[in-house]
Amino acid sequence: MNIGKMLLNWGPILRIRRNHALEHATLQILAQQNKASRLAGLSGTFGFWVIGQVDSEDLIQAAQEARKRLMSGEHSLAIHPNCGTNFVTSGIIGGLFAWLATLSMPKTWRDRVDRLPNIISLVTIGLIFAQPLGPKMQEWVTTESQLGSLHLTEVQRFMERNPPAHRVLTSD
Repeated sequence: MNIGKMLLNWGPILRIRRNHALEHATLQILAQQNKASRLAGLSGTFGFWVIGQVDSEDLIQAAQEARKRLMSGEHSLAIHPNCGTNFVTSGIIGGLFAWLATLSMPKTWRDRVDRLPNIISLVTIGLIFAQPLGPKMQEWVTTESQLGSLHLTEVQRFMERNPPAHRVLTSD
């Protein structure tokens, strides 16, 4: 087993990846059921946060259904179109293309301004290439749809926050 796989399957990292998959699946089910809009999620070793207005019972039911469907093989639920992984991947690739375009940057401001269309074009090409890579990075690195024995243990509500939030706790 290579070092990358060993790291991705190391206890705490694997738990984050599994919670991340469960978070995505939960948010996708809530969206499919039109139970909530404009939600955000954040995963960690002990579960995940859902930030935004959503009924607690709807969230619990969606999380339970998400776990069941992931366990039944609906691995595509673990990949979310608005995941931060997509944005980070695009940012890295776009930034890399911009950096490459500046390697032989002229010294004068006029020459630099003349080069701006080339930089914008390269960054745009980089962002186009990055689009399919974000979901692949989720699949390969930041989520693990094989949940193992991961299960829900508690849902905590923080309704006094603005925006309101729920913490979904999990355990193996």
